[in-house]
Parts: sequence; structure tokens; C-alpha cells
Amino acid sequence: MQAQIVQILNAPDYPQEIQRAAELLAAGKLVVLPTETVYGVAGVLTNAEVRSSLAQIRGSAKPKPFTIHLARPGDALQYLGETNDFARRAIHKLWPGPVGLVFDVAEARRREVASGLGLEPGDLYDGASITLRCPDHPVFVEVVGRVKEPVVLSSSGQVVQRAGDLAEEMLSQVEMVCDAGPTRFSKPSTLVRVKENSYEIVRGGVYDERIIDRLLRTTILFVCSGNTCRSPMAEAMARRYLAGRMSVAPEDLETKGISVTSAGSFAMPGARAAAPAVETMRTMGLDLSRHRSRALSVELIHQADVIYSMSQSHAKAVLSLAPGAADKVSNLDPVGDIEDPIGGEVALYIEVAERIKKLIEQRLAQGIVP
Repeated sequence: MQAQIVQILNAPDYPQEIQRAAELLAAGKLVVLPTETVYGVAGVLTNAEVRSSLAQIRGSAKPKPFTIHLARPGDALQYLGETNDFARRAIHKLWPGPVGLVFDVAEARRREVASGLGLEPGDLYDGASITLRCPDHPVFVEVVGRVKEPVVLSSSGQVVQRAGDLAEEMLSQVEMVCDAGPTRFSKPSTLVRVKENSYEIVRGGVYDERIIDRLLRTTILFVCSGNTCRSPMAEAMARRYLAGRMSVAPEDLETKGISVTSAGSFAMPGARAAAPAVETMRTMGLDLSRHRSRALSVELIHQADVIYSMSQSHAKAVLSLAPGAADKVSNLDPVGDIEDPIGGEVALYIEVAERIKKLIEQRLAQGIVP
């Protein structure tokens, strides 16, 4: 059998060739697909003959499960079940991209997923863990996104970055080669094991630890008018809430890759928190005495992953500075603005703070990334 090599990006009918590659995979055939790092032989994991052929191509002396390659980051959840904040953050921040992620999965979930696919747990999971990858390549995404079964990629161990460098023996086993030119990166993907609140690099690649650290950092920004009462109170309460969830002291939250900050759309930089706000936070076991206001800026908006405004006017202020931030800014209270207590008694501040606390817990209980 001689594989048909298709210059996929220059194909006269690109959608037709993408669909044909997907149909071949669904029919139990092997297709060479590009990722951003390598070319690999793709096949559906649920087909026993495909698994055997891919194992021969890989040629490993110690058989282990293949890495499942996903078209969309969210597809990981069907293999993982319930995940913690850090795992969701890793999926959200590192994918799609040149990173494989290793997750531990509960035994009941492993059995459930394998049974639903007609597989043994060992076909998917390496003991208690599974390795998933979500490549950042349009051809891969277009093809695999049309296939309902789990897709895996195999290679002979050689990092192939041009379709023309594929071995003849490999080409003799595949139906189609989607040639999209040289890969974007000249290194293999980085392999990262995801832990409860941290990670470990299992295999070096495109991204080193410095880059992974930067990509995994999550910043939450609260915005009000003067940054002297509502948003700094929200910042303090959110920091304590997240620290509790991650079992660290609030001052150590940064070491876990979480930044919580606040700003004011009309703030005078350097102003102290309003005295009633300081007193209110003191009654809740929090200290605002060292807070100094900061003005909302384009830089702060770009650094933030999620922005919670105290009112619609504050959300508009964010968008006036950075229109592209529309997908990450929203009112902390989806149903209405949070009243500005400035000039009021401590009782009013306490009422506002309790409302903000409840809203923060509701929002952040859903995860710290949107």
C-alpha cells in the first residue's frame, strides 16, 4: 500500500480533504497528521487492529498506553471526571499548545470511561494516570474534531518535523499523509505531571519551567471607582478564600501561581483604604491598613485573566481602555451593581462587604479561570 501524500494547506478542496482524513480515521485506517512539534501516525484507540499497528510503529519494549490527542481542551474532562482548580487551570492556560499533561484519575472513573469505550482501563490509563495532549495545529484540530472516537498518535521514536522525512516503512502502513509543511517548533512537546496544587516537568521540550510558570499564573482583578473600599475589600476576601482552598497562607498564594489585585477606574494612586473599610475588614479578621490605591491601566487589564467589576460603569471603564477584554470582564454581581458605601457608616460597609464575600465565594467556587 502506498500512502497518498496530500499538500493539505494547498489542496484545491481543503474541506473535502479534511473530511476524507477524518473518515479514514473513523473507518479504522491510519493517517499521518501534523502537530506543532511533530508528524505522527494517527488512529482511533477503540480499534484493536489500529492499536496493534500503532504499537508496532512505536516499537517500545515496554508497552504502555498511548497519549490521547484532543481537538479541544474541554474534551479532557471526559477522561478525568472531577478535577481540582489547578488541573482546570493547567488545561485552560497550557492548551492548545506544545504540552502533554499527565493527570491522576480516580479508579471508579477509570473503569467507567474504559467500559464506555469498550476498552480495558490499561488501554487508556497507565496505572492511575493518563496522558493527554491538545495540539495547536489547525489541520490536526479540523481532522480530529470530526472523529468521535479517541485519537492517538504514534511514531518510531524519531522526531519527524517534515512529512518528507517519514520512513518508507511507516508510509507503507498509512492511507493518507496530511503534509502541512515543517512543524512550527524544532523540539518535542513538554510533558508535565499535574499535581494537587503544583506540577512537575517529566520531559523537557518546547516550554521550560520558566515558561510553564508564567503561563500557569492566574491573575484576578477587582475594579471599583476609587480603589479605597469595595475593590480592596474584595481583593482581601478573595485572597483569603483562595488561600483556604489551596491550603496555604494568604501571603503564600503567589507561590502557587495566583495573583489577586484591585484597581479603581478613577483612583488617585497611593490613597489609603477608607477608614470604615479598614474597620470592616478588621472585624472579619483581615487587614487593609497597608493598602494603597492604584489606578486602572491597560497593563493591569492585559495581565488579568478574569476581571470582576463592582458596577456596569466600571466594566465600561475597563473596555474603554482595552476593548479586547470583553471576554474576561463581568460584574461581580451578575444581577446588579454593588452600592458604593463611601460616606456611610461602618454598618453600611459591613453590609456591602458581606454581599461581596458571598458573591466571591459563589464565583470562585466555580473555578478561578473563566
